[in-house]
Amino acid sequence: MNALSSGDFTQADDPFALFALWLADAAKREVNDPDAMILASVDPDGLPNARAVLCKGADARGFVFYTNAESAKGRELAATPKAAALFHWKSLRRQVRVRGAVTPMTEAEADAYFATRARDSRIGAWASQQSRVLESRARLEQAVADFTVKFVDQDVPRPDYWRGYRLSPVEIEFWQDGKFRLHDRVRFERSGDAAPWRRQRLYP
Repeated sequence: MNALSSGDFTQADDPFALFALWLADAAKREVNDPDAMILASVDPDGLPNARAVLCKGADARGFVFYTNAESAKGRELAATPKAAALFHWKSLRRQVRVRGAVTPMTEAEADAYFATRARDSRIGAWASQQSRVLESRARLEQAVADFTVKFVDQDVPRPDYWRGYRLSPVEIEFWQDGKFRLHDRVRFERSGDAAPWRRQRLYP
């Protein structure tokens, strides 16, 4: 679809339907990773921690991503299962902000998605002790070689620590760049997963 006008998106009633339209538009225009989002969690000291991950699903249940549960973000989400996410599509001059609770996906869902990944990526999930100290690049390359030999002539299973997560939003904000920094902002809020959305227009 073409870029939505201000009046179009500010009158939307369903934030998930609007997000799907914006994501489809981004898929046509963004050169790299239109599904990339900045995911922010908090560490045990309450210090925010942000990094880019790929959103691998978005529907009325929330926004899906996968990671190593033993990584920094995995440990942080286990301790405080809440997060914020930001999609920024520079070519479209748009962004979407999301906040809510994070819950683990089922083992079956994680297995199904892991099976779709490239074989080398699946081996990489075994080789990388994500977020932990690495002595050298050579050590990582050796781990990749070791697991390549281990799984030769067989399927590469999902490691137990490689899991899926769903961010179920209670707040979604859509932002469209405007002239002279008079941007258009619309925020959807709800009290819980089953509650209705409340739409508000915000000052830039």
